[in-house]
Amino acid sequence: MSPTLAELSEAELLRRLARFAPPDQLSDDTAALASDARPLLINTDVLVDGIHFSDATTSAMDVGWRAVAANLSDLAASGAVEVEGITVALVAPGRTRWDWVDGVYEGISAALGQYGGILLGGDCSRGEQRLLSITALGRLGPLRLHRNAARPGDVLVSSGPHGLSRLGLALLQNDPSVRDIALTATLQDTAIARHRRPAPRLDDVHQLLACKPEHLPWRAGGTDSSDGLLSAVAGLCCSSGCGAVLWNDRLPMAEGWPEGPPWTDWCLSGGEDFELVLSLPEAWADVWEQCIPNSRRFGQINEEAGIIRWAHNHERVDEGGFDHFSQP
Repeated sequence: MSPTLAELSEAELLRRLARFAPPDQLSDDTAALASDARPLLINTDVLVDGIHFSDATTSAMDVGWRAVAANLSDLAASGAVEVEGITVALVAPGRTRWDWVDGVYEGISAALGQYGGILLGGDCSRGEQRLLSITALGRLGPLRLHRNAARPGDVLVSSGPHGLSRLGLALLQNDPSVRDIALTATLQDTAIARHRRPAPRLDDVHQLLACKPEHLPWRAGGTDSSDGLLSAVAGLCCSSGCGAVLWNDRLPMAEGWPEGPPWTDWCLSGGEDFELVLSLPEAWADVWEQCIPNSRRFGQINEEAGIIRWAHNHERVDEGGFDHFSQP
């Protein structure tokens, strides 16, 4: 049987974790990065047991993968073109089995192998609740994506469909709201995979850079949809002092996505889709759509500061999205 963390010494725990990093990487309390003319982007995200993951829906490997993906998605949404690495802070009760920790770091290693970067270091501590905090470091390319860079006339585009992660969670939880809905097997499988193993859109950033029309300046608004598509649009509008209209018949939904208000809500506010949400000049958006097969333009930025409306009836869109402090 796998030992608990309480049964392992701290030295033994660190010895076991060292295999997930380059040789001698974890031998010291600091890590050194080679000098680079490109600015360094830094991001930290926390995953908490019972809020961001649970044993009922998320394997240990998927916890590790999701933790990395969430951070790298933020790097991509800021214009990162290369991942340097991550640090990991793990808090867990002493009764936690080593095989769960091992699985988490296997997932971390798999995600880094897919998207780049190494395990630079971190820390471990005993606590009453399992918690994983990751800090990711990446190098900025020629375009710094800011939420405050949206401008009236820009087109809103997404790198992919939304709502899949929320549907995947519902399917894993055997949620009554999806039991009697006719969903294709492909849609179900895709949704579960998207929830378990989200994909940070680092490759799409490279495509965005490559397809910029030469006559346009390096200016684009950008964020990701970790807290939901509508929350991402609201963030762009709030930071830029702009508003937006959304086209209800062009929302970024997956093929076979059901119709109806609840399904529109999941598309807008389901969260954890980790797609890029960009505000681009129309000429750039035209080329982007040709380069990114799953992309969709779904709205436009305007001058009505802080207001998001439906284009077809001019009614305000009810804002939603994940709020870390909305639940007791």
